[in-house]
Amino acid sequence: MARQRTCSASALAVALVVGVFASIPTEVQSIGVCNGMNGDNLPSRTDVVQFYQSKGIGAMRIYAPDPETLRALDGTGIDLIMDVGNEHLAALASGPDAASAWVRDNVLPYPGVHIKYIAAGNEVPDARSDTGSIIPAMQNLRDALSAAGRPDIKVSTAVKMSVLASSSPPSDGAFKDAYMADVCRLLANTGAPLLANVYPYFAYRDNPSDIPLSYATFQPGTTTVGDNNGLTYTNLFDAMVDALYTAMDKAGSPAVPIVISESGWPSDGGVGASIGNAQAYNQNLINHVGNGTPKKPGPLETYIFAMFNENLKEGDETEKHFGLFNGPDKSPAYPINFIN
Repeated sequence: MARQRTCSASALAVALVVGVFASIPTEVQSIGVCNGMNGDNLPSRTDVVQFYQSKGIGAMRIYAPDPETLRALDGTGIDLIMDVGNEHLAALASGPDAASAWVRDNVLPYPGVHIKYIAAGNEVPDARSDTGSIIPAMQNLRDALSAAGRPDIKVSTAVKMSVLASSSPPSDGAFKDAYMADVCRLLANTGAPLLANVYPYFAYRDNPSDIPLSYATFQPGTTTVGDNNGLTYTNLFDAMVDALYTAMDKAGSPAVPIVISESGWPSDGGVGASIGNAQAYNQNLINHVGNGTPKKPGPLETYIFAMFNENLKEGDETEKHFGLFNGPDKSPAYPINFIN
């Protein structure tokens, strides 16, 4: 996760209109939760997996192959996003041997784990030397998985909103750099989704005077945002996701789906970070994702960040407070229901 901005204050202010809309869930929708491990007070890996099961959480994301977690996931049926780790991206891009070794060491020993996606990079920095590794790493991993008899595992990369040059209104969504069009074409050719980390919190934090809290947290209010294509937005999350969909349309890959690989709200440590706001955002997100977005109705696969507060997480103080639960006793940071 990294800081994100979307919807410039001036563009959003111009787009605000008055109205009242309700978000009505269309179906029961399970949700995934990211399993961050940057803490010295977290439950054991086995306890964490059992806790996912006890809460009915059907999907997990981990940010690097973790053998103990992978062993604990065996036979559970929990879907998994597994990151390769940005520090390994250049090596995986360098040639097929490194990718084959990675698959041999981190995938093949765990045939009972339902690895759904491998993320070749998470919010890779914009430097050309870094982003230039994404596509060859994805290609090498895809080829290695196919050669190993695991073509069912899709390879993607996780991006943040800063890959967009424009995001407000959503119909103006466009990628900032040409490499993203190449990423989308590869995803289209392989049937993989784009993984996107989408955080209305950071947009609200940076523009609290222009973005109403109710609009950022899915709560009923008088704020709606009209788009140039006739769609109307009652929450910032949908507007952000549809800006990404629009960018993919313009890049020539309209059929590529999006998976929300991270989204959340901190309960402490900064502007707008409170237990009440975090509970409102995350519960409303769970209740909402069965609807999809105005541009793409239908269930939207989504992973909340994160399962536990991480006391060793670097960065702003809020980074330590995105957890739904506390470790090691697994007490809730606030009440939450995972299936609406």
